[in-house]
Amino acid sequence: MRLAMIGLGKMGGNMVRRLRRGGIEVVGFDRSTEVVNQLTTESGMLAADSVANAVMQLSSPRVVWLMLPSGAPTEQQITDLATMLSPGDIVVDGGNSNYHDSQRRGAWLAERGIGFMDSGTSGGVWGLDNGYCLMVGATAEVAAVMKPVLQALAPEPDRGWAHVGPVGSGHFTKMIHNGIEYGMMQAYAEGLELLRGKEEFNLDLAQITELWRHSSVVRSWLLDLTAEALKHDQVLDNIAPVVADSGEGRWTVVEAVEQGVAAPVLTLALQMRYTSQDQIGYAHRLLSTMRNAFGGHAVTSTKGK
Repeated sequence: MRLAMIGLGKMGGNMVRRLRRGGIEVVGFDRSTEVVNQLTTESGMLAADSVANAVMQLSSPRVVWLMLPSGAPTEQQITDLATMLSPGDIVVDGGNSNYHDSQRRGAWLAERGIGFMDSGTSGGVWGLDNGYCLMVGATAEVAAVMKPVLQALAPEPDRGWAHVGPVGSGHFTKMIHNGIEYGMMQAYAEGLELLRGKEEFNLDLAQITELWRHSSVVRSWLLDLTAEALKHDQVLDNIAPVVADSGEGRWTVVEAVEQGVAAPVLTLALQMRYTSQDQIGYAHRLLSTMRNAFGGHAVTSTKGK
């Protein structure tokens, strides 16, 4: 089987490598010629100098897998692909698109006879060695065509991937997955901060997180990664306390509101990320001003700093 991979960043590039290991032929395109050349030399990927050239190197049914930023870049690429593909061909969006967009795009392509699959893709930079967790939404026919590709990308052919439902359901499942991820990360961070703050015990966080990895009810891959990081640095002075949010957490909270479902942990985890991104700190300045106004509490001045 042969497919085109458009977007060869950290995720896309490693997915090409894993597909090649699994015997899948890949035609790759990226705006970076250097990246294309590296993957061609390293993995035997077939190089393309444009998306159109990548499509030309495919045979029916032609499959084009996109690993692009969500929003406008993905939207534009799918629009362009519709003019290059024919009925029976398939477009896969493996990025973190909003599931509403995936539903709309799938319906639009279906009107032209082109299949669509939205693939929620988890595994990060470790996916190359460990395999990817793939949550896909598609028709049964499209899922059947894509099965060998999903099996090659997953940890094992019979696990780590699933056709979870119709178009849109893959990205919806991944969105909720990332919302849960936000909550888990926040819980670990708060708990470990409390441990570190108990100075009289002089606790070794590397020791404790390693301890929890074994038979504890809070063990997880996130804990594994945290334990490994703390082995090398428990102070973290060189890391800025700014945590980005890539969109899925926001969409999860909006979904909770629309469904009328209480999701306080996921919502607060998202809000804490916003707090970390506030470089001005205006709200906290106001809080200090209020405390001074009603209680005469001291206000720390920034003058002279």
